[in-house]
Amino acid sequence: MPPRCFLPSARASNWLLIVSFLAVGEALYLRYLAIEYAPVSLACQGGLQSWLCTSFRLAIALYSHSVFGWVALVAAVLNLLRPSLVLVTVALAAAGFGLVLHNADLSGLAVAFLILSLARPAPAAA
Repeated sequence: MPPRCFLPSARASNWLLIVSFLAVGEALYLRYLAIEYAPVSLACQGGLQSWLCTSFRLAIALYSHSVFGWVALVAAVLNLLRPSLVLVTVALAAAGFGLVLHNADLSGLAVAFLILSLARPAPAAA
C-alpha cells in the first residue's frame, strides 16, 4: 500500500481558504487603497498618523526587503521537508501578500513548493 500523501482535512482546508482570502484581501486593500491611491499615499508620506498610514509604512518597509517572499519561501521549504498545517498557513498568507505586493518571484516559488509538498508523504501518526 503506497504511503498516504499530505492532504489537509476538510476543516483544515476551510481554515486555509479563510486565511488565504483574508491575506490577499488585506494586501489588495493596502495596494489599491493606500499605496497606489495618490491622495492617501501623499498624506501618509507627508506624515499623517493613522492606522492606514502605519500599515502603509510597514508594507513598504517589508516590501523593500522582500520579507513577504522570503517568509513564504522559508515556510514552504520547511513544509516540503516536514508537512504541517501551521507552515502551510504561514506560507499561504505570506505568499498572498507577496504576490499582490510585487514580491512575485519568491512568492511564486513558494507557491510552487507548496504545490509540490502535496505529493509528500504525510507525517506518521503517533
